[in-house]
Amino acid sequence: MSSVNSGAPDIAELEDQERRLVLKQFTHDDAWALGSLLVELARSRNAPVAIDIRRGGQQLFHAALPGSTPDNDAWIDRKRRVVERYGCSSYLVGSRFRAKGTTFEDSSRLDPDVYAAHGGAFPIIVEGAGVIGTVVVSGLPQVEDHEMVVEALERFLA
Repeated sequence: MSSVNSGAPDIAELEDQERRLVLKQFTHDDAWALGSLLVELARSRNAPVAIDIRRGGQQLFHAALPGSTPDNDAWIDRKRRVVERYGCSSYLVGSRFRAKGTTFEDSSRLDPDVYAAHGGAFPIIVEGAGVIGTVVVSGLPQVEDHEMVVEALERFLA
């Protein structure tokens, strides 16, 4: 990964991820398969995460692994709202604010109790339809949450 801050992806790489990780469709069964893949990845790493997948306003998948807490669900909601509002990953939104020398919390004019531009929420993008949902991981440092989602989407598309 190409960035100055400790292996974190830079804005160009984050934007490239969203261009690459586009699905042909996204069904209820796809949500189950992607969610199960994320659970498998998290279990293999003993990651204390919660996972959430939504299409539109409907929650299609949710799992809370050992070590996760109700706080992870609150983070999921806050990160998901950023994707819904901006149409791109929560990590990309936060990175764009940091690149301008500020923070999302200081400059977005949005309530930080409702929105969090921290890594881990990624748009579900369907070819020809755009952003139709979200996949979110919460429980690790933000770069790791983001990378787990990207890795799962890459495997799901392979």
